[in-house]
Amino acid sequence: MAFQVIEGVRIWGEPDPGALSQAVTCSRTGNVVQTLLMADHHKGYSQPIGGVVAYSGQISPSGVGYDIGCGNKAVRTNLMAADIRPQIKAVMDRIAASISFGVGRVNQQRVDHELFDDPDWDVYLSAAGREGHDKMKRLAREQLGTVGSGNHYVDLFEEQETGRLWIGNHFGSRGFGHKTASGFLNLAAGREFLGKAPGEHMDQPPVLLDLNDELGDMYYRAMKLAGRYAYAGRDYVIDEVLRLLGAEADFEVHNHHNFAWKEQHNGQETIVVRKGATPSAPGQLGFIGGSMGDISVIVQGKDSAENAEAFYSTVHGAGRVMSRTQAAGKMNWKTRTRSGGQITREQMKRAVSSFGVELRGADTDESPFVYRKLQTVLDAHSETLDVLHVLKPIGVCMAGADEFDPYKD
Repeated sequence: MAFQVIEGVRIWGEPDPGALSQAVTCSRTGNVVQTLLMADHHKGYSQPIGGVVAYSGQISPSGVGYDIGCGNKAVRTNLMAADIRPQIKAVMDRIAASISFGVGRVNQQRVDHELFDDPDWDVYLSAAGREGHDKMKRLAREQLGTVGSGNHYVDLFEEQETGRLWIGNHFGSRGFGHKTASGFLNLAAGREFLGKAPGEHMDQPPVLLDLNDELGDMYYRAMKLAGRYAYAGRDYVIDEVLRLLGAEADFEVHNHHNFAWKEQHNGQETIVVRKGATPSAPGQLGFIGGSMGDISVIVQGKDSAENAEAFYSTVHGAGRVMSRTQAAGKMNWKTRTRSGGQITREQMKRAVSSFGVELRGADTDESPFVYRKLQTVLDAHSETLDVLHVLKPIGVCMAGADEFDPYKD
């Protein structure tokens, strides 16, 4: 087996002390079946990113986190990357102008979806009253199909083996998911759903709800709705980019993290909370993104003993090795200037350009320097997954450096 066990936590890759400490706290709180760290792990809020906690009969809204159902979608198009390269600057300009990054919406296209008729919207009537329900639904409608900021992107890729053009994206449930998370954390603490939340301490124990209690059941239903919402947003954005390119898709991979799944493991029903970790059951496909200066991959879970020991989980990305503030410095939102960052924009531009990427938006906190090399974390999971397609980015589009978005992660 390629993992090690420290204080009962199964760890792939090099242990990060801060994330390990958080994982140990999670392992000692509630009805825990197993706690694991994927190779891209690093510190998060309460439960580490790249952390997996399997519970018996419990669910953790702090473990799932604020960007419920955040995920990755990739499609293979009927175009060759060579068809796009001569016009890549104009293509990326069109994507940046047509797809909404950050909080606002650059186009006025109203995105409707059948999920707005889902009966589980009644959860918000019970949790937040009519006014709260209407606010949540209005916010969801307004932001559906917007990408946000932080590490969220729309990319064009060239498949290394075939030269085919792929489109990929990464984002989640936006303000709707964020307010769902904070609302249920409020209710768990005895506050009103839309009340002002004090925020989580990085190293606090996880907030747990019994799945059989009313509050736990309401959260589970709301979480699933936010997950469907995230999928609808990613579908819309991929369709828009296909339309902009005049392309069609002949293959797609769509998966998510920041979620809780009901799964059977070792003959026991469990609730598996994966924060920044991806399900990877035997034969299950996944799209795992690297940094803007690195490969991304399409993977498939192996039918192996080690994959079963991993509770059929794998990485969701390369994993940060430098915090946002370390990389970009502190942001003064009044002057929209940063100070104290270790990475300059010139360094980022040189690195991305040397990798052959046409970049739109992004700040140094998303530069290649702040992430592990994706191959490193893939190697740590070589006994649990197979790499099917290797994708090299040729165009990356993210929110601008000065774009404020409270829902970016």
